[in-house]
Amino acid sequence: MLSFNKQILTASLALSALSAGSAFAQAKIDVEGISPYVFPDNRPDKPKSFTYLPDGESYLLLSADGKSIQQFDTASGKLLDTVLDTSHTRENSVASVEDFILSPDGTKLLIYTTKTPVYRRSFKADWYVFEIKRNILRPLSRTFSTQQSPIFSPDSRMVAFVAENNIYIKKLDYDSEVQVTKDGAIDRIINGIPDWTYEEEFATTCSMAFSPDNTTLCYLKYDEQDVPKFSFSLYQGYCEASDEYALYPGTFFYKYPVAGKPNSKVSVHSYDVDNRKTKDVSFTTPGIEYIPRIAFGGTSSQRLMVVTLNRAQNRMEIFAVNPKSTVAESILTESSKAWLNSPTYEDIHWGDASFVIQSERTGWNHLYEYSYAGAPLRTITSGEYDVTAYYGTDSKGFSYFQSTSRLTDGHGDRGAIDRVISRIDRQGKRLQAITPATGWASAVFSPAMNYYVAEYSNEATPPVYTLCNAAGKQLRTLADNAAYAARYTSLPRKEFITVSSDGYELNGYILKPAGFNPSQRYPVIIWQYSGPGSQEVVNRWRMDWDYYAALKGFIVLCVDGRGTGARGTAFRDVVYKNLGHYETIDQIAVARYAAQLPYADSNRIGIAGWSYGGYETLMCVTDPQSPFKAAVAIAPVTSWRYYDTVYAERFMLTPGENGEGYDRSAPINRVHNLSCPLLIMHGTADDNVHLSNTIEFVSRLQESGRVCDMLLFPNMNHSINGCNARAMVYGKMVDYFSRNL
Repeated sequence: MLSFNKQILTASLALSALSAGSAFAQAKIDVEGISPYVFPDNRPDKPKSFTYLPDGESYLLLSADGKSIQQFDTASGKLLDTVLDTSHTRENSVASVEDFILSPDGTKLLIYTTKTPVYRRSFKADWYVFEIKRNILRPLSRTFSTQQSPIFSPDSRMVAFVAENNIYIKKLDYDSEVQVTKDGAIDRIINGIPDWTYEEEFATTCSMAFSPDNTTLCYLKYDEQDVPKFSFSLYQGYCEASDEYALYPGTFFYKYPVAGKPNSKVSVHSYDVDNRKTKDVSFTTPGIEYIPRIAFGGTSSQRLMVVTLNRAQNRMEIFAVNPKSTVAESILTESSKAWLNSPTYEDIHWGDASFVIQSERTGWNHLYEYSYAGAPLRTITSGEYDVTAYYGTDSKGFSYFQSTSRLTDGHGDRGAIDRVISRIDRQGKRLQAITPATGWASAVFSPAMNYYVAEYSNEATPPVYTLCNAAGKQLRTLADNAAYAARYTSLPRKEFITVSSDGYELNGYILKPAGFNPSQRYPVIIWQYSGPGSQEVVNRWRMDWDYYAALKGFIVLCVDGRGTGARGTAFRDVVYKNLGHYETIDQIAVARYAAQLPYADSNRIGIAGWSYGGYETLMCVTDPQSPFKAAVAIAPVTSWRYYDTVYAERFMLTPGENGEGYDRSAPINRVHNLSCPLLIMHGTADDNVHLSNTIEFVSRLQESGRVCDMLLFPNMNHSINGCNARAMVYGKMVDYFSRNL
């Protein structure tokens, strides 16, 4: 979410160039009617995340009003103490707390107020340090009013943070502040926090790590001077209006490298806390483009683990760096014929004496343990299923993980739609599922691995949250969503199906209209996302717009085609260097499947999607064999040449290496095939998939003598959220299909 994002609904700008035969849009959308089915009103109850004390036997929670932080016994849930009361702090005070971080030793808190989003994950805030026993509250910095991404040192006596692109260390014992870097500058040098591309595509907001002995702070520097700058306009709008743009629009600038353009030059540095000297770390291995993670390995302060990738993102190399001598030793490489799955380099677990990585080297994602010398110690999991999360290993040697279920029904990989939590002993002999084999389970473990909060749901059952011990015994229910479930008992239910395409059996679901009559023929909306490694067809609770569409008399059909996840690399990697090709074959096959259903109207089949799903929608309706009668594309990519380096090149390589692939995969090069009514919706402040994607597509349409309908959301980003905007998006989509199918 962007710092400048003002949520606009009532001033949404409709630009309509109506295609032949389509009806004019109605003046008002049924926002009130669809709101109970879409974000945020569709959200079930969810307990707040626990912040565990070091031993895991108690945890902290922020009160609903933000005025206190309380300590509870983990097993019983009994209130033990009020750790912070905003009305009784010493030296300084705040009206309320938005969130907090607990120090490693459990004696201090970092709290923040006045959160201001920067990008999707990052934010600036007014941070404070609170000493629990002394009840003293002090600003993290007396120099800067806002800070980013603070981290405690392991001994809890220092905090490193970023302000104005430079790193600072707050020494809490002396209430003093030391500047670590001095070259930080907007649009030039970023120290300690990632640039836009790293944050968006590598899911990180902090690029700093303290050594276990507290003597060294290591960090990444991002030199983005050569990265091209992107800009878009900002408007006054109406909801949360930006009055400074009332008469003259503003402009937002930021560095955004599109496919083939220069990335930030990233480098590793170590700062000696005592002598205040900085050393640069260099690597002799050629071809290093990205450093998605750094972390100290185990208890050694002489072992900074640096995870690197080449530009094609099909080769990872991990280095162990001595931050004092700056000597870097290569200890592990992992490669792929296509691209490396992001958990391989993003979700490495660094233990005291070894580390665990995820690898798809067998064609399925599994867990492997290595020593810090790079020696393989054991294969933790194996088989024809995908591990989808690793939670850790407890003191008894049991490793806990989430995976696809190994159930099959003879018609494709049925187990891919489920998630089960299992544990396995150190010898790999005792594999035990601790949640049901069907449905969707996930967990959040305490740091000591002695407790976890399990979430379980299935297609018909909203999430139930339970606190369990390590053996899987349920200790108490935290939220059962019984009252929430009662709101939706009269709705139709999804049915899981398989659809044949090009020799493959694809997982899907169908949602039939309320009051379904098999002797009638209903219009069909095909919804899909289709992006590499994604999944829409899952056996978990998802209340969304499709239930509203069912109430309005539509069949909703969703099928995960080739390229999607949880079915091994052979199924997924077929789309490599050729995005949109096999996905389109499969979605057209879905339309043909729908046309053969005795209760579906073969002349009224539409397709829709958001983001990659919007892209695939455009690929489908610009295919010469398109059977679709209407389409809705939300925030679509219209050429991978317009998208960022990390994502686009992961699947397509650079335009210089795969120019023909980029051309084949671009809807803007296929507009002459469009022959059905098309609605495109887009936020004008979308920092992810820029509005220029839609503008260029519309321009090509006009040049070919074709037009489409368009609805813009001023100052909205990629999520188009806030002020009932999500209800407007989906309400407009259903209305559009009502008028054009």
